[in-house]
Amino acid sequence: MRKLTILGTTLTLALVAAGCGAKNTETIASPRAAAEGTKAAAATAGAEPVKVKKIIVGTGTQFPNVAFLDKDGKLTGYDIELVKELDKRLPEYEFEFKTMDFANLLLSLETNKIDFVAHEIEKNKEREQKYLFNNEPYAYWKTKVIVAKDNTNIKSIDDLKGKKALTTATSAEATLLENYNKANDNAIKIVYQNGAANDLVSQLTTGRADGALGADFLLPLVDPQTKLKAVGPIIEEAEVRFLFRKNDKDGQALADKIDVALKAVKADGTLSKLSIQWLGGDYTKKD
Repeated sequence: MRKLTILGTTLTLALVAAGCGAKNTETIASPRAAAEGTKAAAATAGAEPVKVKKIIVGTGTQFPNVAFLDKDGKLTGYDIELVKELDKRLPEYEFEFKTMDFANLLLSLETNKIDFVAHEIEKNKEREQKYLFNNEPYAYWKTKVIVAKDNTNIKSIDDLKGKKALTTATSAEATLLENYNKANDNAIKIVYQNGAANDLVSQLTTGRADGALGADFLLPLVDPQTKLKAVGPIIEEAEVRFLFRKNDKDGQALADKIDVALKAVKADGTLSKLSIQWLGGDYTKKD
């Protein structure tokens, strides 16, 4: 059986559970077995073996139920299991995961350390100018303002003026806040963190930050005790896709192959099942 490998960061489980913001040092972790079954290469005796190209997939470890380490230290979640499923359906490729802080993913893509990003990357015009997205979305986000449950003063993004808004550098939410500030005299005090979604609850409930922006499915994953709430109108509806280098012929070919496999994963119901299993609902269809 071929292995789908994880090239990972050295993080203790205690740090991950606590949502610690420590910077990661990249090391090569022990290979982990991927999904069941083997590639269908050279199925008949004497057939030409399929040439397999290794692809490095950049992702993180601190997004609960999307890309995280479980209690046994295994990398899993919605994006991870989807990539494993695509790997099974693309015999010409072998996917390996390389984990890092979210803020380092785009730079790693630009510097050829990874071949594409799988981390709930929302498509927006700023990213489209610099990067290539595959055509087929695999989730849809509705972004709103998130605050502590007892906060009655903040009901929209306008109410964040003069207050601290927590976000992750290079995220789509950071772009929304930055664009808002460009149009409103830097009215919001943007506080950047390292991408540890687990830390959102403590930051908002202790008053270290007043609010944040987040997707509609985020709160049940990071806030099972319901200490936070989403308020106000939808700020942005976005498609989630994989991210590749722009003007890269190999990257374009890979994106096209992934689109074909994604359509099959959608058609047979696998994508919806993964979304319900990991995200708590079917976020694979546009309303």
